[in-house]
Amino acid sequence: MKNINIIIVVMLHILVSYSQNRRQTRIEFIEKYKGLAIKVMRNTGIPASIVLAQSCLESDDGNSWLAKEANNFFGIKCGKSWKGETIYKDDDSPNECFRKYSTDEESFYDYANYLKTTPRYSELFTYSSKDYNSWAKGLKDKGYATNPQYTELLIKIINDFQLYQYDEEIDKSKIVEQTALTAAEEWAMRTKIKHEVKINNEVKYIIVKPGDNIESLAKEFDLAKWQILKYNDLTPDSVLRVGSIIYIQPKRNKAEFGKDYHIVKPGETLYKISQYYAVKLKKLRFKNNLMSDEEVKPGDTLYLRKRKPIR
Repeated sequence: MKNINIIIVVMLHILVSYSQNRRQTRIEFIEKYKGLAIKVMRNTGIPASIVLAQSCLESDDGNSWLAKEANNFFGIKCGKSWKGETIYKDDDSPNECFRKYSTDEESFYDYANYLKTTPRYSELFTYSSKDYNSWAKGLKDKGYATNPQYTELLIKIINDFQLYQYDEEIDKSKIVEQTALTAAEEWAMRTKIKHEVKINNEVKYIIVKPGDNIESLAKEFDLAKWQILKYNDLTPDSVLRVGSIIYIQPKRNKAEFGKDYHIVKPGETLYKISQYYAVKLKKLRFKNNLMSDEEVKPGDTLYLRKRKPIR
């Protein structure tokens, strides 16, 4: 009897080990995630076939180390704006930073959010959700991957596994937030609820609309009120003006490359210039040797990237 129990334990150990080490097939991966890919498509217009093909290719059908350890199915790196969990592995360079997700759903929805809010991919969203050929070519042309065969690889996966059957024509004017979103979906898709997120000097911002206030923007982007104030050099009694810029990330210490100076025009204030270039107000004062209450005058030359020489 004792020997039988030992044999049973050994067999169970072998079965568990086999189950854990067995590679997931591409068909299994597609079956598992096709519903999620369709939901992404209906929320954003990205073809489900593209979502599935990219996740298959980038995650090795869910078998890659990054997919298993970080639920990262699209190979998305951290980037300067990422504030979530991270994980490191060698890629194009040694020890690169990748985004880490709590669930696979978060990975899919952050991927959609990444494409929606990254300016270089904006042209893709003019394509039909049935035009997977243009999407595949556009992803390669816009720099999603460095592999010169990336377009062909995506299209081959789509055709070999008939992933186009999951695509449908989406009326982009009617793409709205679904009412039954999970917490993961809401977290990843919230930036398209009311405002289009744009980028200036690698900092995300929105344009104030009628009815906006600091509290509503903080709620929409899952920020604290103090963050909206601090990111935009505002005070608690500040009133938002329609059409003005509001950053939802910290501004940077200097302007982007190539924008070294600014000649002050009539009506411009140091604050307006700070918002225009996405440079922290205190850094702008420091670079130009200005006191905390000192203003600029028309014709003044402001230094935007380095400190103005003290004469």
